[in-house]
Amino acid sequence: MYSSTLDAPVLLLGSAHVVDLSEPLRRILSDRVLDGIAVELDAERAQSLMSPEGPARGSGSSPLFARLWGILQRRLGAEIGAGVPGAEMKVAIGVARDRNLPVFLIDDPIRATLANLVRSLSFRERVTLLVSGVVGLFVPSRIVTREMDRYNESPSEYTDQLRRVSPTMARVLLDDRNEHMADRLLALRQRGFGRMAAVVGDAHLEGLRTALARRGLPSEVVRFSELKAATGPSPGSS
Repeated sequence: MYSSTLDAPVLLLGSAHVVDLSEPLRRILSDRVLDGIAVELDAERAQSLMSPEGPARGSGSSPLFARLWGILQRRLGAEIGAGVPGAEMKVAIGVARDRNLPVFLIDDPIRATLANLVRSLSFRERVTLLVSGVVGLFVPSRIVTREMDRYNESPSEYTDQLRRVSPTMARVLLDDRNEHMADRLLALRQRGFGRMAAVVGDAHLEGLRTALARRGLPSEVVRFSELKAATGPSPGSS
């Protein structure tokens, strides 16, 4: 199909941290001819995720909003039926190991990202983020599921709203990381890893695809909504 494996598009797979996408992810990653699999993790998160004890609950030195978000992810994962947050990354790493493929960690170190975010946020943005985290602890899972369905229908609407509410968060958590992940995928292509799949959060897909295109790398995108549709009805849905 391609004149060279280096002409093959990067396969970008959109995930969600509180929805179980294990089955469709495993199927796609197992069926494709690949030279390697990249995941939106850094070394610290990968080690925590793959440890026998499971993902760490976070240390007291982490920013408060980060600890709140971790609690929220675990609660929603249990209620919605996804299990452990990050399970989709664990599946991707497992498939790579089963196929004897290299795994590449393409995200920035989480501690550096959070430190940069805290330094960059205005006082108003910090308050907004903290309040959102606290309120999220008490939001019923059915409301989160409904909002995720709305996100599926119009992902750009949600990222645009984030940019309006907190342009700093959008820059640090999305834009900067997209550029850095694109740089790492380009470096892998230059090292000869032409047929690559990358599992990243769905909100990164459009920005990462654009960043790759600027670097001359074609990409193929499979959105979270497509993967979710392949899993069948959500638990409790009618």
